[in-house]
Amino acid sequence: MTSSLNLERRHFLKASAAVGGGLFLGLYLPKLGVAADTPSTPAMAVLSAHVRITAAGVIEIMSVAPEIGQGIKTSLPMVICEELDADWAQVSVLQAPLSAEFGRQSAGGSRSTPAHLDEHRRIGAAARQMLLHAAAEEWQVELAALTTKAGMVYHAASGRQLSYAQLASKAAKQKTPDLAAVSLKDPANFTVIGQFTAGVDNDALVNGRPLFGIDVELPGMLHAVFDKCPVFGGKVAQVDLAPIKAMPSIRHAFVVDSSSVDSGVVIVADSWWQAEKARRQLKVTWDEGPAKQQNSADFDKQAQQLWQQAPTQIAQNVGDVDKAFAAAAKLVEAEYSYPFIAHGQLEPINCTAHWHDGHLTLWAPTQSPASGQRQAAAAIGVDISDVTVNITRMGGGFGRRLFNDYMAEAAIIAKAVGVPVKLLWNRQDDFQHDYYRPGGYHKFKAGLDGNGQLLAFSDHFVSFGKNGRMLLAAGMHAAEFPTGFVPHLQFGQSLIEAQIPTGWLRAPTSNAMGFVFQCMLDEVAHAAGQDPLAFQLALLGRADAAPQGGFSPQRMAAVLTRVAEISDWGKAVPKSHGKGIACYYSHAGYFAEVVQASVNAQGEVTVEKVWAVGDVGEFIVNPSGAMHQVQGSVLEGLSQALYQEVKIDGGAQVSNYHQHKIITMKATPAVEVEFIKSNNPTTGLGEPALPPVIPALCNALFVATGKRVRSLPIKPEMFA
Repeated sequence: MTSSLNLERRHFLKASAAVGGGLFLGLYLPKLGVAADTPSTPAMAVLSAHVRITAAGVIEIMSVAPEIGQGIKTSLPMVICEELDADWAQVSVLQAPLSAEFGRQSAGGSRSTPAHLDEHRRIGAAARQMLLHAAAEEWQVELAALTTKAGMVYHAASGRQLSYAQLASKAAKQKTPDLAAVSLKDPANFTVIGQFTAGVDNDALVNGRPLFGIDVELPGMLHAVFDKCPVFGGKVAQVDLAPIKAMPSIRHAFVVDSSSVDSGVVIVADSWWQAEKARRQLKVTWDEGPAKQQNSADFDKQAQQLWQQAPTQIAQNVGDVDKAFAAAAKLVEAEYSYPFIAHGQLEPINCTAHWHDGHLTLWAPTQSPASGQRQAAAAIGVDISDVTVNITRMGGGFGRRLFNDYMAEAAIIAKAVGVPVKLLWNRQDDFQHDYYRPGGYHKFKAGLDGNGQLLAFSDHFVSFGKNGRMLLAAGMHAAEFPTGFVPHLQFGQSLIEAQIPTGWLRAPTSNAMGFVFQCMLDEVAHAAGQDPLAFQLALLGRADAAPQGGFSPQRMAAVLTRVAEISDWGKAVPKSHGKGIACYYSHAGYFAEVVQASVNAQGEVTVEKVWAVGDVGEFIVNPSGAMHQVQGSVLEGLSQALYQEVKIDGGAQVSNYHQHKIITMKATPAVEVEFIKSNNPTTGLGEPALPPVIPALCNALFVATGKRVRSLPIKPEMFA
């Protein structure tokens, strides 16, 4: 039994007939005290059908994971379709609601594909097996005499054939197979997996049909805005709501002071614009609290002071770095930093909620619906069984929608007003009440021996914490490369106390660590008089290497070598132009990227082309979605490198995209993507392609200008 099936040991495959004839097939979770083989009844458990074959010939497949733009709503159903041996043109994909019967339902950490791939293959294979048994029974022939293709069962000896639709009702009465025992296809016979496949929502997206949370409309629905303190953690001290309540179309105005959500003032109106206009007339006195004293300039000073002291914590220590530095033929030292940045998802934060008859129903664009359900239930003091969550498509998220504060807010508002209500943040709310990617500071030192080999390496990492504990997503992994590839290495860290809400941003921690570590290694390579590619390959190939954290130097060397080949690495480029290379291992994926960029006389950067090569294991389910995932990661990484920064002065000093830019169509370079398929478990693609592009760009700019980028975002004055 595979590891994924071990994870789902509680689940059992169940089948039933669909209304009007057909097959429902899905995983089933028996209630406590009920035997797994007890016949299903409506009172006992709900069958969560992953596959429904209707008598009309439609094959409905549930998409269990939230769709955030990563293409999972297309790729996972493709997996079931493949093993079912159905025709993709017959498939209709539906978004599954939140239900324990679907297992893991979250979008984050590049986990959706690896978490569901094996399970979905087996569900599709089980459905095919039941259809085969139904055909064998219908024709009174041996099962081995039957074959399937494109939604049909064939008996070659007699020339008979039946469609899945014709067999579905009979198949529903067959014994359900043991998921662990079903036979899976030889990948050499795949006809769906590995094919470029358009997204199932593409037509609706192009034609503007409602898909997203912001599109939800309910009869009698009101609209809410929620005004909160611009200083982190601030509370309402005083507010006069009488003038607001007297405004046209305003139905409710009240203060929220709850331990579940931030303090603030809610205004509910017939339309969102009426509520927003009333909000602009609000006069609130805030108790701004201790966060008022914190600011970015002071953080910079504190980092410099902490670097003058020994780290307060040692995260990694190999050999004797001090002794090795003393013996080194050459030392390289550099300080790097990066700022807080926001998620900047295109669809603003929103949630629609309806409290009725002691039950709360939510329509939420959320990456983690189960935790949102828990937060909403806790916020209004009900059991999670009293909260239903309908998952909508999301207009971006990048980790922001893993935090469901807005679902708790909507729950509180809905319970207060008693009718359907949509909470919608404005763009400023999004940028000023985010969970930011933490900033950080790194003081590196590297020692080379007489042969130009890396002998010793150290980093004093200054990060952010609260009450002595590191803020969320503010840490670094003790196995950061080159750990295991240098005889003497030490990672130490110290904390700056801060009151800033932080969280996961696409490729969490790796989006920053890729920049600092890969740029520093590029510096060391140049100091050693070596080509950066050759330097990294030599490091990866050290005979005394001791890789940590599951890292494979061979897989990384392979993607580095291939990206060098397709990018003509080593070929001369014009003056003021440069190519940079970088690699990074994150979320179990290996990526190496080359950036070609130039800098003009005004210090303006042009990114001309990016080459990306990745190894995410055995299967690329949908090459179209996979390529777009990598291209999106690259463009998001370039946006972070070139434009994005959130200055802190009590709160976030950013209000919209003009201060937190995304790369424009005009500035977007060509991005060439290639995958190396390896005999390793398939892993996800949401994260690992992002980290290398930032250092590859910065390393290219060094070649173009001779100047190092050691802090982000990149600014023209850095090349003066």
